[in-house]
Amino acid sequence: MLNNAVFLDRDGTLNEDPGYLGDPEKVKLFSGVGEALSILKNKLGFRLIVISNQSGVARGLISKEMVESVNERINELLAQFKVSIDAFYYCTTHPDYNSEEESRCRKPSPEMVLQAAKDLKIDLSRSYFVGDTVSDIECGLNAGLKTILVKTGYGKESFSNLKKRNKFPTFVAQNLSEVSSIIENDLMEKN
Repeated sequence: MLNNAVFLDRDGTLNEDPGYLGDPEKVKLFSGVGEALSILKNKLGFRLIVISNQSGVARGLISKEMVESVNERINELLAQFKVSIDAFYYCTTHPDYNSEEESRCRKPSPEMVLQAAKDLKIDLSRSYFVGDTVSDIECGLNAGLKTILVKTGYGKESFSNLKKRNKFPTFVAQNLSEVSSIIENDLMEKN
């Protein structure tokens, strides 16, 4: 049987984005994130998968180990809400520093989503992508997912950029708390 998933951007969606986050002590989850993820996973049964561009590695600003330690810290902070991210997928390359071939994994490419779907047996037709940037929404659209733009992080600017490109997210939410309500309502409408 296939699983449903909520694919999530990391910085600017789950946590504050200070830019090239490499210090786990600087991880600050947005208010309501733990409760929202708990509803999505424990009440609604979604797998939670982070899909993240981490070009700070290619730029020499952070290491893969730092990315991993930040990811671990996120799950430590989520533990108090009895929830965790099931898997973290991230792309460390950037076309300014790596070949086009090496940078294929970067959002808006759906490559990481498709790999996660294969690894974790995800039904993409019943899954969502949540993020705060144009590349997040385009990644979700490229993977055939319903998309939700959150207005945290770069969300407000991204919405006007998406409008200019005539690419619209399926839903727009103020924050992750609203995302869990939107998904719950969307599921109820299907049944």
